[in-house]
Amino acid sequence: MDKNFLVYLIRHGQTAWSLSGQHTGRTDIPLTQEGEKLALCLQEPLSKIAFGTMYSSPLIRAYKTAQINGFEPLKDDDLMEWDYGNYEGLRTIDIHKTAPQWNLFKEGAPGGESVVAACERADRMIAKIKSSKGPVAIFSHGHFLRVLAARWLKLPAEKGALFSLQTESISILGFEHNIEEPVVKLWNYHSDQ
Repeated sequence: MDKNFLVYLIRHGQTAWSLSGQHTGRTDIPLTQEGEKLALCLQEPLSKIAFGTMYSSPLIRAYKTAQINGFEPLKDDDLMEWDYGNYEGLRTIDIHKTAPQWNLFKEGAPGGESVVAACERADRMIAKIKSSKGPVAIFSHGHFLRVLAARWLKLPAEKGALFSLQTESISILGFEHNIEEPVVKLWNYHSDQ
């Protein structure tokens, strides 16, 4: 791996729950028709990259986003979205009615995945990425990709809260002068920009 190694983080297309703001962890819901259409808008920029390796969450919304763009990535459970446990399908505004101070990146999800567990998955994925032939494409989910970015930068998983991601977006991780200097090269590129 050299300093020109790049990792493309692709967040899946729109789903009914991403549109409504519901936490969609392990519930395997499909893209909306609009989500499929918007996911296809990623084809033009992604088609210019000769990916050496591609990975995807096995959840249909991420894998279908890859397929719409002409890819058949390896499915990897470490790329699944955060397990929201008791908060699966709920909106943050509704969760705050009973737990006003709740923050996923600080507390994890009751009955679901802890911050430590999400961090461990991100670290495992980074090890796989660094041993892969680049450039690498990762098709995954909003909250998990935010943890992955934080860990790439050698930050605590909690700092993933600082990275907002839209659906149908591309972000790029890489290095500055050498592989000891991880950076964000591009964040949250969306076709409407």
